[in-house]
Amino acid sequence: MLIVPFDTHHSLVKAAYQFRGYTPAESEDAARFCEMTARHGIRTHNALKALHLDDHFGSRAGGCVPGARIDKLPSKFPASEVWNANRKLGPSVGFAAMERCITLADEYGIAQISVDNAFHYLWGGGYVLDAAQRGYIAYTNCTAALAEVVPYGGKFPTLGTNPHSWGFPTTGATGYPIVVDWATSTMAMGRVQQFKREGKSLPPDVAVDAEGKSTTDPNTVTALLPFGQHKGYGLALINELYSAFTGGSLPTLRSREIPEGEKRTPTFYFQVIHPDAISSGAFAAGRDRDANVKAVIDDVLGHGNDACLLPGQIEAAGAARTEKAGGLLFTEVEIREFNEIASECGHAPIELTSLTEFEEEA
Repeated sequence: MLIVPFDTHHSLVKAAYQFRGYTPAESEDAARFCEMTARHGIRTHNALKALHLDDHFGSRAGGCVPGARIDKLPSKFPASEVWNANRKLGPSVGFAAMERCITLADEYGIAQISVDNAFHYLWGGGYVLDAAQRGYIAYTNCTAALAEVVPYGGKFPTLGTNPHSWGFPTTGATGYPIVVDWATSTMAMGRVQQFKREGKSLPPDVAVDAEGKSTTDPNTVTALLPFGQHKGYGLALINELYSAFTGGSLPTLRSREIPEGEKRTPTFYFQVIHPDAISSGAFAAGRDRDANVKAVIDDVLGHGNDACLLPGQIEAAGAARTEKAGGLLFTEVEIREFNEIASECGHAPIELTSLTEFEEEA
């Protein structure tokens, strides 16, 4: 892995978005979000994935509208809001929605925002991680840009990869927030693209080809399988149902040509809980809240389970590696792709010869 300075990455990503017509504020949000993914080692949703989505489904395909404004629709519930994103850039909407949820949760204890007419917000874990670092319990789900997952027992992809993300403010107990974040497919499509870039084969039973047959060749993948068979299928269906209640339409129409009067946009759902809003205060053995959380986690990881990882631990380790490196870590292949983007938007390339290789600890 090579170390790319934070400013170099930020400047290039921001320039790429502004070249595509996004406002300075939207481009800043995109660069901030992409840095957050790279900082935590989320290589499947870094700037290359973000710009890939924009190429295929975003500003260049009518799926995202640079400079769009969010309409906040009337609501009779003070801690609940419904937004029409008007296909605004996903990270800009995600940051704003989570910030608003935190403000409402400070007043009401719990808050939720649903977003219609959205464009994919990428790594849901980033939004809940940010909230958890600030002391809140947070959750988000979204419908993916495409239906590319086959329902359990089926043959045709009619579900999105449809991620769920939860964040918990456990830094006082574990040293980092617990973040449970996953696509409901066995593998994220971004991960397939990563395997393709690196010339690697997929594990068995994660994807299918055009004939619906299992394949390990990332170049022949046309659809994914749900993780845990019926369990992943059920979790993916939850997102589609949230979407259906919000205003989203048929999953097989998303990001595709649609009949007149139909819709093809994803939806988002955000929820934030202030921890005090669910606390009885009656923690056992005189423990305070953080001590109680730590006691529960220690019990889960005790009894011979001390080698188990906590969700969020890998992301925390990624952030620690970034901190040690003093910059963001990318492979040479990824940097060459960044330089193709730089050439397109007239930005200075990242000079490979100027970069330092990150030395892993033995």
